[in-house]
Order: sequence, then structure tokens, then C-alpha cells
Amino acid sequence: MTSQPSASENASKLRDLHAGPAILVLPNAWDAASARAVEAAGFPAVATTSAGVALALGFEDHQKAPLEEMLAAAARIIRSVMVPVTVDFEAGYGLSPKDVAARLIEIGAAGLNYEDTDHTGSAPMVDAGLQAERIAALKDASRKAGVDLVVNARVDVFIHRQGTHEEQATEGLRRARLYRDAGADCVYPIILSDEAVIARFVEEVGTINVNLRPGGQLTLARVAPLGVRRVSYAASIFRETMASAERLAASIKAELDTASS
Repeated sequence: MTSQPSASENASKLRDLHAGPAILVLPNAWDAASARAVEAAGFPAVATTSAGVALALGFEDHQKAPLEEMLAAAARIIRSVMVPVTVDFEAGYGLSPKDVAARLIEIGAAGLNYEDTDHTGSAPMVDAGLQAERIAALKDASRKAGVDLVVNARVDVFIHRQGTHEEQATEGLRRARLYRDAGADCVYPIILSDEAVIARFVEEVGTINVNLRPGGQLTLARVAPLGVRRVSYAASIFRETMASAERLAASIKAELDTASS
């Protein structure tokens, strides 16, 4: 039986995938079975979806699931495939950057999403300077531990919708530059779909992640020419899978009702 690559090897491979030549496409997984499906389809890496993982465990998204259950689920996903796995670790579940690095390295993660939404304070987002410090500390801790985790720094201004679209773009770009300068390997302006603004992010910070959804107006063919290096699908594949399960269950119930009448 082939042994799994080390976390350090997987982190290095994941980082290299951002450099091309092909765009890095990551259909998000939520359990071992979905991760294996992604790998079997030929994708070179797997990204988890915090929403899908949390909902599959019986909890809501946005750090409502217990840390240990989320880590255990991520560990099962990592063990189930040979390709690198990057974990959607939301805002860190209250852990210090050093502990974030330690817990993810412990389970064999190659990288993580690290968002700037504040799930505990009164403001919707963490101060940009503080978030940049956290990213720098996380990178430093992971390198010292021997695994240079690939940090996908999520910029959540377009979720919270404070100000006009241009004000959101300006603040998003400011945060993106700070996070890149702090050591983030990739910047993720989640739900951004304005192609002109996407191009500005690419121009100013280089490597960015854009999220798509199957059947959406924004497609791989449209974002690739903009210079986007990484694409993920957030919880959209999980939600489509659940919608299919609900349709199947309803169909079986309808057949049962017909047979019983």
C-alpha cells in the first residue's frame, strides 16, 4: 500500500499548484466519500467546505460546530486521499495563530482558509491590521513546525456589504494587500463576481481565489483570462447534493404513498 505524502510535501505541492500552468480548481468536499470523488475525478488537491462539514455533522456554519468535531472530520478527509487537502478553518475557532498551525499540521493539512469575519465581537470584521498580524504569526509558526501551510486569506467585505460596491472594493483591496504582505499565499475575496474588480485584485495582489458555483454566470472560462489562479466552489456542491437527496427521498415517499393508496 502506498504511503501518504507528508504534510510538508503536500503543502509544497499545493503551493506549486497555484503557479500553474493550469488554473487550480477545487471542488469542495465535506466528508471522506466526497473527497475521494474529487480525487477520483482527477483533481490534484481537495478543499473542504466548513458549511458542508458542519451541516453534515448536524451543526450550522460560522463556527457553530465544536472545534474537535471539525478537526476530526478534516482528519478523516485528509486520511482518505493521497492529494493535498486544504481545510476551511473559518476564523480559527478561537485558537491563537500558533495553535491553528499546530492543530492543522497535526492532522496533516496542507493549507487552510483563514477568514477575517469576527464571529465573537460586535464588529462584523476583524481589524485589518490585526488580521495581517495573525496571518504573519500563523505563517511563522507553521514554518517553525516544519510545514509551510498554504494560507488562503479570505477577505469578507463583499459578504458584509458595508458601503457602496466601490467602497467595498477599495476596502477589500486594502485588506488583500495587507494580507499578501503578511505572507498569505493566496487572497480570497469570497462571493466577488464583478469581473472588473476581480481583475483589479489580480493586478494588485497576484494570486487570488474566486468561488464559482455549478451553472452560475461566472465560469472557469470567464475567470481564467482575468489571471485568476485558484477557483473553489464553497458549499454549492454540497447543497446540490443535498437537493438531489431531498428529491430522491420525496420521489420514494410519493411512490410509497401511491402504493399504499
